[in-house]
Amino acid sequence: MKDLFDKIYRDKGPLGKWASQAEGYFVFPKLEGEISNRMKFQGKDVITWSINDYLGLANHPEVRKVDAQAGADYGSAYPMGARMMSGHTDLHEKLQNELAAFVNKEAAYLLNFGYQGMVSTIDALVAKDDIIVYDVDAHACIIDGVRLHMGKRFTYKHNDIDSLEKNLERATKMAEQTGGGILVISEGVFGMRGEQGRLKEIVKLKEKFNFRFFVDDAHGFGTLGETGAGAGEEQGVQDGIDVYFATFAKSLASTGAFIAADKEIIDYLKYNLRSQMFAKSLQMQLVVGALKRLDMLKTMPELKNKLWENTNALQSGLKARGFDIGTTQSCVTPVYLEGSIPEAMALVRDLRENYGIFCSIVVYPVIPKGLILLRLIPTATHTLEDVTETLDAFDAIRERLVNGTYKRLSAAVTAAMDK
Repeated sequence: MKDLFDKIYRDKGPLGKWASQAEGYFVFPKLEGEISNRMKFQGKDVITWSINDYLGLANHPEVRKVDAQAGADYGSAYPMGARMMSGHTDLHEKLQNELAAFVNKEAAYLLNFGYQGMVSTIDALVAKDDIIVYDVDAHACIIDGVRLHMGKRFTYKHNDIDSLEKNLERATKMAEQTGGGILVISEGVFGMRGEQGRLKEIVKLKEKFNFRFFVDDAHGFGTLGETGAGAGEEQGVQDGIDVYFATFAKSLASTGAFIAADKEIIDYLKYNLRSQMFAKSLQMQLVVGALKRLDMLKTMPELKNKLWENTNALQSGLKARGFDIGTTQSCVTPVYLEGSIPEAMALVRDLRENYGIFCSIVVYPVIPKGLILLRLIPTATHTLEDVTETLDAFDAIRERLVNGTYKRLSAAVTAAMDK
């Protein structure tokens, strides 16, 4: 019989095998200083394009004041226990009611963490006779939730309505045999490519197929729509979304998440979400902080306006200089380049050390081999000066990628990996 750990000793995984070259710099980096457009990385000042603080609330003085006061009033433990037992308060209910009203749903329910809450919500919504149909590029939390499902599930090609329709036909035939229902899952904004999910077209398919629609709008909440209520509002189909999910970890710059739906659906979920029934309640400091952040989202449209001023300047500037930013329809700004993983490492090191630009790097297996994705997240705290400086740096690193500089610099890394 094998030792359970044999596979760990033998194969570190597609990302883990790079740990000795990457850890502490390319992965698990340590940004220091107050969360803002400019921070420190290994003692150097850098423009930060990898923090999802869309509205600039993470370090806003009003937010910090409320957070500090809530900490003084309640500490970091209250309330103790799960919501169903001893962790329920009037302020939890107040936040839920305000969130529901903001996203135009009857009711909402707080979740301790977005990832955990998504997994648990999918698990609670479906039984073994039901069928799940979801976008192949769905976030890992959706995939992990689907993995818990004891019944059938199908993926459709990314944002491909014809593919979705074919899979709905398959799912319908199967549901007629099992006596179950169908759950379709999409993201409001796909966080890697920046594309909006085709929510309007998916809702339109309800005229032909009988299914319920679940949307993960982590990147759309606070950034899209006239009021900031997300991708459903942006596309005019919020009413067609049966279960709406968003996290506090991005636009609200905090911890936690929520789901919103008809009251009867929320009443069912709050009694069946295992991740909330058997876990400590969201602490009061975070609840009070989220109430303040939500109020600022509703009453300070200038935050979203500034976010989009910076987003438009960055994206239009990249396109004008001939960079491929894909088909983003959100603030998420991907820049696609061609190159190997060692070249990507050399390129990013050059960006950080010589140009003071810190952005996230994405390589295989997240994207196809031979591609490098530099992912930039504009925020309301960035300036047009930040944008211009970044565009100039990108011009320089592209030239060095094309002329082979990074290939030469990465030769040692490649040799080490070939051993």
